[in-house]
Amino acid sequence: MYPLGTIVKGSTVSDSLLSATLWPGISEMRVKTFPNFFSLSSVLAAVIASATAVLSPTIAAASEPDDQANRAGITPVGKPVKIKAPLGLPPIPIPPDNPPTEETIALGRRLYYDPGLSADGTVSCATCHAPDLSFRDGKALSNGVAGQLGSRRAPTVVNAAYNTLQFWDGRAPSLEKQAEGPLTNPVEMANTLEGVVNYVQSDPKYRALFARAWGTKEITIDLVTRSIGSFERTVVIGNSPFDRFYYRGDKKALSPAAQRGLKLFLNQKKGNCSVCHVIGKRYALFTDNKFHNVGVGADTSGNFEDVGRYVQTKSASDMGAFKTPTLRNIAKTAPYMHDGSLATLKDVVDHYVGGGTSNPHLDKEIHALAFLTFNERADLKAFLESLTGTLPPNVGPPEDLPAAKMQTARSSNSVSDHSASAQSRRRQLR
Repeated sequence: MYPLGTIVKGSTVSDSLLSATLWPGISEMRVKTFPNFFSLSSVLAAVIASATAVLSPTIAAASEPDDQANRAGITPVGKPVKIKAPLGLPPIPIPPDNPPTEETIALGRRLYYDPGLSADGTVSCATCHAPDLSFRDGKALSNGVAGQLGSRRAPTVVNAAYNTLQFWDGRAPSLEKQAEGPLTNPVEMANTLEGVVNYVQSDPKYRALFARAWGTKEITIDLVTRSIGSFERTVVIGNSPFDRFYYRGDKKALSPAAQRGLKLFLNQKKGNCSVCHVIGKRYALFTDNKFHNVGVGADTSGNFEDVGRYVQTKSASDMGAFKTPTLRNIAKTAPYMHDGSLATLKDVVDHYVGGGTSNPHLDKEIHALAFLTFNERADLKAFLESLTGTLPPNVGPPEDLPAAKMQTARSSNSVSDHSASAQSRRRQLR
């Protein structure tokens, strides 16, 4: 549904609504009272013109270049940037309508860290996805405005550019559409899309940055989210000890324990981890970009409080299934699973060794691995720790964003550990 006044195919939604509502009645009257039709139509035409002028002020400026560009589709006007993928990662997928530029990335970075985009000025994207916590928040469940607690763990933004679908349940097809979700979620940033645009439009600094990045004075939510998406595509991490060992041939990059763990990770009769956390010949995303029920969150009867992907597909096979997360920087993104119910990597390994909580929709690849010894489990953990890489430059808070703003957001949503309560809840469900 478009708001009144939105230009659609050269006319406004208010035009379309008025036409759809009034013209059928006019046709009927034309048959019955033909002589009066033209005088009546003149009156209605005046009404439509008046209503359009009120509901759609942009129609009067339809010939202005900015509005023509908006209808045709605005593209960045700044300096093009090629985001280089680090060792171990493939080329970064770039949508054709949002090629990265220095200006859109810088603008998106500022928007990402600005808590002013939330309804009360206390929550930014970085509140739940902070660079010093590997673009997570260290919590089992994240806090939004007024300290409200969400129902799922915030996933990392690291390498989200490679996700074919976003969110744990895959409800967004792109980084751009994903950015809209938290902005309007009543538990997260609790704003409206109009409220976000009004906030940005009221700031002279933002108006200048949008003009520089997009070549238009008219700021839309589409340009806001496309800018954020451009920045998030720069948050890519590879070149870990694993990458140097596996793709560069540096035999000293991995410890003996991590090398043994890698063999377990790949062995279908042992860890069998790579069936979902894929390692390719030339690169490793450590995700298959699919959704699996891994036996997390089911009660003793096999029922789920959070049904995951099923909400989107209504397919029984997706009951309790969640997106396979990347394992990049996994040692820095505790706690784990969609509900934050596993506090440590050891807990994660032990969960899979036990085959997860049984339920009718458990993925066929999940089975008990009780034959993994204590030492083998330790080796597997050592390998997972070897997937830690370093953040690229220029992904932290921008210097021109007032520090007071970000400090307010950080103090209002101070990092706290909810893993204990999440674990307690999981025990009750099991």
